Amino acid sequence: MSSLETLRAFFGWCTVINMGILLIAGIVAGPMRGVVSGIHAKMYGLGEADLSRAYFQYLAHYKTAIFVFNLVPYIALVIIA
Repeated sequence: MSSLETLRAFFGWCTVINMGILLIAGIVAGPMRGVVSGIHAKMYGLGEADLSRAYFQYLAHYKTAIFVFNLVPYIALVIIA
């Protein structure tokens, strides 16, 4: 039983840490959009609309990965234990 509790704690903390990173990335993406977009536009030759779409897709994919690889295993282990 100890290993199930360890795994549950592991996935719980992974979820918390990754949600924190997602929250910080979302907060930083708002006010610093102009600075970050300028840098990325010069680096990759993309327009403002393309960069906004890319940022949104990045955050959406990261959130989906958190749910699939952290939150769902955590919930499954809570149900099992």
